[in-house]
Formats: sequence, C-alpha cells, structure tokens
Amino acid sequence: MKLLRFGPAGQEKPGMLDSDGQVRDLSAHVGDFAGETVSLEALEALRAIDPASLPLVAEPGRIGSCLASVPNFFCIGLNYAKHAAETGAEPPKEPILFSKATSALSGPYDPVVIPRNSVKSDWEVELGVVIGKAASYVSEADALSHVAGYCVINDMSEREFQIEKGGQWVKGKSAPTFGPTGPWLVTADEVPDPQALKLSLDLNGETVQDSDTSDMIFGVAEIVSYMSQFMLLQPGDIIATGTPSGVGMGMKPQRFLKPGDVMDVRIEGLGEQRQEAVAAG
Repeated sequence: MKLLRFGPAGQEKPGMLDSDGQVRDLSAHVGDFAGETVSLEALEALRAIDPASLPLVAEPGRIGSCLASVPNFFCIGLNYAKHAAETGAEPPKEPILFSKATSALSGPYDPVVIPRNSVKSDWEVELGVVIGKAASYVSEADALSHVAGYCVINDMSEREFQIEKGGQWVKGKSAPTFGPTGPWLVTADEVPDPQALKLSLDLNGETVQDSDTSDMIFGVAEIVSYMSQFMLLQPGDIIATGTPSGVGMGMKPQRFLKPGDVMDVRIEGLGEQRQEAVAAG
C-alpha cells in the first residue's frame, strides 16, 4: 500500500493510492497516520479494504507529511561510505545516532524555511524507515519484521549550527520545515530489499546527489537491531538512515541554500518531493 495525507496544514485527511494512482479517502476507517495507527496490525486491517470502495478524491490539493506526528524522529549520521569520505570523516565503527525535533516534520512539497541567522543550510536525501512493531533487543535477522514501511526524507541540516557551535547535532537538524517526509508511506511488502533503492536530489535542476542504498555502511536491518539494544523503538517512530555524497558541505567550494533554490528529492518506488527554500520571516 501507498498511504498519504492530503489537505491544508493541520487539517489533513488520511488517504490511500489506488492502482491507478488516484487518491482514495480513508478517513472513515482511520483518524490519521501516527503511532499505533501505523502499527503492523493497523496496516493489516487497512490492507483488507478494497480501494475501489473508498471515496475518490478528485482534487486532493496539498499533500502533507505521510505521518501526522512521530513519537521519535531518529537519524543516522555518516552512513554512506562516499559521504563519510567527502566530509573527511573516518567511516564510523558503529551507527552514529542522533535525533531531530519532531516539530521539524513537514510536507514533501511545503517550502523549506531557511532559519534566521543561517548561512549553511544544506540538503540530504534519505531513506526513511517507519517502525510498525515495538522493537527491543531484536536480532538483525528479525529486525525488518518490525518495519511498517518506508518513505522519502530530506534531512535538512544547518551546518554551522550542527558543527561549529557547541553541543549536539540536534540543533542543526531541527528547525521548522527541516523534515520533509513523504509523499507516501510505502508499506514494507512493496520494498523487498531496502538496500537496493536508487536515491537522488536535484538542486535547481542539477543532480547533486545520485546514489543507491547499497552504499550504506549500516543497512536498515542492522540499524533497527542496533538501536533496539539501547532503546525501545515504538510504532510510528521514524528513522532517517543517512545521506549519500553530494551535500553542499562536501562540495569544493562549499555550497549552501539560498532563497529561491529548489530541491527535487526522490527514492525509487517511494515517490518524489519538491521544496523551494524561502527566507525566514
């Protein structure tokens, strides 16, 4: 299934794409997509519904984040070999974990707001993993059975806030609109191998990131298993699994977003995003 949320910000309704790519209204069956409503059990109940029986949404309008909210917005740093190399960092021996503020969650076509005082706002196409079953001390072999589905994420980053100021990375990752997610939550049965997906990002029509999830240092199963050794992963948690090479910080000279820049973000089978960067008010 491909699940989505449509409508004005704060008034989104849950929907499903039918086999013709048309939006069907699911609001009679589920209030929204968040937490337990994207558990494996909840998704199985939705899978039993005939999309043709659902109201057709001829003009869905704005597409929101595929999740209304998330208990936790986790991220993995330096998880592509070529990206680690472009930053000058040694490949990590264990996954680098950090968090994004959940308030960064944003629609896939909503503008990205460059924060006040930002001079180094950057882009990062990433495979998003949505947890569908509580995971605690799970094995790598069992890890993918805890995944509800996958989505596109642009893990926006302000590099000065992230790296040059004191403290943790979270403050360079968490500005409002710094987490465009979706357009769809694609259930795990439609993604037989999360390590075989092409992903790319264009900036103003120029491809700057172009890679494959096979370049991940730590794959999805290893990430979920590893994280579950330290914390309880819950249904609705989202994990951004790292970005490939081609970020602005890694360019020579470095290149960062300015108002009017447009990012086109895509992952094979998971859909496309487009955001225009705008200045903070």
